[in-house]
Amino acid sequence: MSAAETAFDAAAVTPPQCPIATASPAPRRTRQARVVWGQRVVTVGGDAPVRVQSMTNTDTQDAIATAIQVKELAQAGSEMVRLTVNTPEAAAEVPHIREQLDRMGIDVPLIGDFHYNGHRLLTEFPACAQALSKYRINPGNVGKGDKKDKQFAQMIEAALKWDKPVRIGVNWGSLDQALLAELMDANSRRAAPWEARQVMYEALVTSAIDSARQAVALGMAPGQVILSCKVSGVQDLIAVYRELARRCDFPLHLGLTEAGMGAKGTVASAAALSILLQEGIGDTIRVSLTPQPDEARTQEVVVASEILQALGLRMFVPSVTACPGCGRTTSTTFQELAKQIDDHLRARMPVWRSQYPGVETLKVAVMGCIVNGPGESKHADIGISLPGNGEAPAAPVFIDGEKAMTLRGEHIAQEFHAIVERYIEQRFGRAAAA
Repeated sequence: MSAAETAFDAAAVTPPQCPIATASPAPRRTRQARVVWGQRVVTVGGDAPVRVQSMTNTDTQDAIATAIQVKELAQAGSEMVRLTVNTPEAAAEVPHIREQLDRMGIDVPLIGDFHYNGHRLLTEFPACAQALSKYRINPGNVGKGDKKDKQFAQMIEAALKWDKPVRIGVNWGSLDQALLAELMDANSRRAAPWEARQVMYEALVTSAIDSARQAVALGMAPGQVILSCKVSGVQDLIAVYRELARRCDFPLHLGLTEAGMGAKGTVASAAALSILLQEGIGDTIRVSLTPQPDEARTQEVVVASEILQALGLRMFVPSVTACPGCGRTTSTTFQELAKQIDDHLRARMPVWRSQYPGVETLKVAVMGCIVNGPGESKHADIGISLPGNGEAPAAPVFIDGEKAMTLRGEHIAQEFHAIVERYIEQRFGRAAAA
């Protein structure tokens, strides 16, 4: 045996001198903004939880359809919802959307997404300015030349008048071309010029921070200015936000723009956001998914919530652990039961949040055979190990780590469903009463 092999073997059997370090997201280091509607206050940044937000894709001029979608997004867990406000007709409908939501008991704050003409809409439609809880300003299209500073200032003046925070949202698809040209010229004079992509990064960060400082100079409180620098590449987003976080302490809105559809958009968003959130970067997130045909808009809220829950940053819904299945589990019973339980828990959460405080921490396991089934079920609050191929047609149920009963027969799924319901009522109902 070689010396290297001997050293490897010795290291493998030598007990460690200290325990393996646990992993957790780094603390965030930003100021805190307040996004308010009535009695609802959503804090962003500082010691606040990382917030989930989303955006409607309805025509804002259709107040009824927009209000319905906002309600769906809010009930799915979106803590702020952004609307496109691009025309006088859309601006005129914003107060009506807000009124309908208030009548339905939906107090989620609304964010106005402005481009090109936001200065005019906020000035000419004061009811719209008042009904919104935050304004999104894109410095890349707020105006050109001499008009840029004036029109930017008009939007900040509206925010100050109505006491609203702003998000200065830079996007590399609509970057300030004058700034980019200036930085490109400066780069060409360097002894060792940067790569074009690096100049783009600098333009994004500079545009955001300079605009934020301009807003503060006009009277905005630093904590009421939220920044974002949206790009569509995972590595680009990581590079830009690391630098943005290094150079400022404004609250940061995090998201991969134009992430895409289905698995591609979900995986890309999860990859980029998870790395940054683990580093303590990001105070509110949005997952920008392109909905697949007939897919609910709420899917982007589900994905954003799952990212935060997977990182241990927040808990939104009870978690359902289920095995992937293998040759031991040709039956689809455990798959069907896991989906039924997961769908039911998510559907009930809008009501359970108020009825059963803490129910979002519930852990359910639905396993498909004896290999990992009993162990995983014991680790969950309530779990079931269904029979695999060749196993006895019995399903042990574990409650709080102990075997409570064994289910048999043709109605195992229905019986387990009822057991989960009773467990929630007994455990979390008592907590609510207390």
